[in-house]
Amino acid sequence: GDPTTRITSIATTFTPTMEVLRKAVAAGDNLIVSHEPTFYNHLDESTLFADDPVYKEKLAYIQEHHLVIWRFHDTWHLRNPDGIAEGFVAQSGWKAFQNPGQPSEQGFFFNLPQTTLQFLALDLKRRFHARAIRIIGDPAMKVTKVAYRPGASGEAKHVKALERDDVEVLVVGEAPEWETVLYALDAQQQGRKKALILLGHNTSEEAGMDNCAKWLGPIFPGMRIDFIPAGEPYWTPESVPTRTSLKKSSPSH
Repeated sequence: GDPTTRITSIATTFTPTMEVLRKAVAAGDNLIVSHEPTFYNHLDESTLFADDPVYKEKLAYIQEHHLVIWRFHDTWHLRNPDGIAEGFVAQSGWKAFQNPGQPSEQGFFFNLPQTTLQFLALDLKRRFHARAIRIIGDPAMKVTKVAYRPGASGEAKHVKALERDDVEVLVVGEAPEWETVLYALDAQQQGRKKALILLGHNTSEEAGMDNCAKWLGPIFPGMRIDFIPAGEPYWTPESVPTRTSLKKSSPSH
């Protein structure tokens, strides 16, 4: 965006999707504080998309409406406490169960009241309004020791967390299916008390950008600051009302 833009109001979001941009424009928010990229790759490089119609339309919309987008990723994670994790902990309701002391490189750790893996997953799905989450592990397994790592922190950190004796369930955003996912599957098939819950990248971090909006308030007194959810990109057949059914077509004559 144009560095001379006069900011009218601010929106925070997980990622500036087209819907988020439209909602920001409708609200009069012209500074968008985003946790993730605007253009589909880590560094927002345009090399792949220079002639792509989706990229060009999005860029044109940003320019037409004089929007400024500021990516707030590493610094928000480096804050103490981690701004994304703080939002997750608040929405999960796990604050009272968080282990004392600073989080380690392996994640954030909790001792929850005993429950089953299935109920834990269902509770997270409800609290985070998720349509699609994925779970590896025995649904009837009784668990108390849970770790959380936001977003896509990578196989090395995932496995180091799962190796710990004080972790039975690791809750993450996403992971390649041949890395942490396969590791967790093998651990289960070896009879180890280990499980993995994949909330989806957006779902695992979005509460942290709601938290960001609250944090920015005292920094810019008098400035309106909105949180605009990017929303979960996935849906399942069960999450959409059924309007039609497939029928065998009549043979033509």
